[in-house]
Amino acid sequence: MNRLAALVVAALPLWAWAVEDTSTQVYDMRVKSLQVKYEGDALAPAVITLGGGDRIVVDFDRLGEERDYLRYSLTHCNADWQPSRLVELEYLDGFNEGIIDDYQFSRATTVHYTHYQLAIPNEQTTLKVSGNYLLKVWDETDPDEPLFQARFMVTEGGAEITGDVLAITDVDHLDKHQQLSLVVDTERAGVADNYNDLIIVITQDGREDNKRVLLHPLRANRTRAYYEHLPQLIFPAGNEYRRFETVSTYYPGMRVADIGFYDPYYNFTLDTDQQRSDGRYEYDQTQYGRYTIREYNSTESDIDADYGVVHFTLDYPYRDDVDIFIDSDAFQRRFDPESRMVYNRATGLWHRSALLKQGNYNYQYLAVPRGSMLGSTAEVEGDYYPTRNEYVVYVYHRAPGSRYDRLIGVTPLYSF
Repeated sequence: MNRLAALVVAALPLWAWAVEDTSTQVYDMRVKSLQVKYEGDALAPAVITLGGGDRIVVDFDRLGEERDYLRYSLTHCNADWQPSRLVELEYLDGFNEGIIDDYQFSRATTVHYTHYQLAIPNEQTTLKVSGNYLLKVWDETDPDEPLFQARFMVTEGGAEITGDVLAITDVDHLDKHQQLSLVVDTERAGVADNYNDLIIVITQDGREDNKRVLLHPLRANRTRAYYEHLPQLIFPAGNEYRRFETVSTYYPGMRVADIGFYDPYYNFTLDTDQQRSDGRYEYDQTQYGRYTIREYNSTESDIDADYGVVHFTLDYPYRDDVDIFIDSDAFQRRFDPESRMVYNRATGLWHRSALLKQGNYNYQYLAVPRGSMLGSTAEVEGDYYPTRNEYVVYVYHRAPGSRYDRLIGVTPLYSF
């Protein structure tokens, strides 16, 4: 392996100085189907423009038959997702304790739940600066124990970002990697030093584990910064996400082998997944790991869709040096017991069951070496240069002496 390839493999997926876990995660087991979306486009990144009139919409369910009295707060964070030095009055107009009063009860479902929705900004909450925001929601009966926390971002939109995603990379040619090249134009964003004052964050398909951070461009002038031929710009290409549909409890949807009701849940057994690292690449439409709630016979799936236990099975040899996890928005992109596959020596297969709401789901399997938090597609899914990936580029401005990081531009780039 050459030196550049070794640097790609060793690229740090997380910020070295991050100390507080601010990742999107659910603490309360009754909270299900948490989604943070751009209003009007569920497939867009969860980013709105400061003062632009657009909104972030947070949807979630809480299992049970009664409505809960829920409140929320927002914390402003820097590019590393650690709290900034701003006080609440500097980033919010109003008090930082809102009420979630938009709710509906589920209808004719075997699993009873209340569906909640929160849109930001709203009459209670107006955002005053750009950057990263961490939402925390809690039950007013227990304000010290959050039910969940979730991330979204607000951009000023002053920086213009252009770029390409290529399969001809500095480590291989039309093989297993994809490489980005970027130009950031900051003429309208008020950046004095394009070489030292910009922070670039790049995500691939919404994953947090292999996120890349660039603190300096290859070169820069007064108005532009150029990011080319840097090891952080090279990503394993991966494979197209797998899909399944549980839109009906009467007939099996895509890749559902069997449906049965075992009190108190419907059970959806998926077809056994096969290893795809042996050359099995086929183009498929993708949601880049997202999912859509849907009940085929309903016009209000948010409250008509039922919950069922989905059974995942993977045919892959046992290895004691890695753990296998399901990577999907349905599992909040976390490597934890909820997404970890368990090997059954009797069947020779990996298994995981999860309580999920009816809908269309995207997912893939990541191999994570023991003691690491960086997932790999190579082992189970394979890496193929034609794979269609969504790369989102975030440009932050950290001026000398500033008390917070401005988010001055966000752009998605797509391979091929």
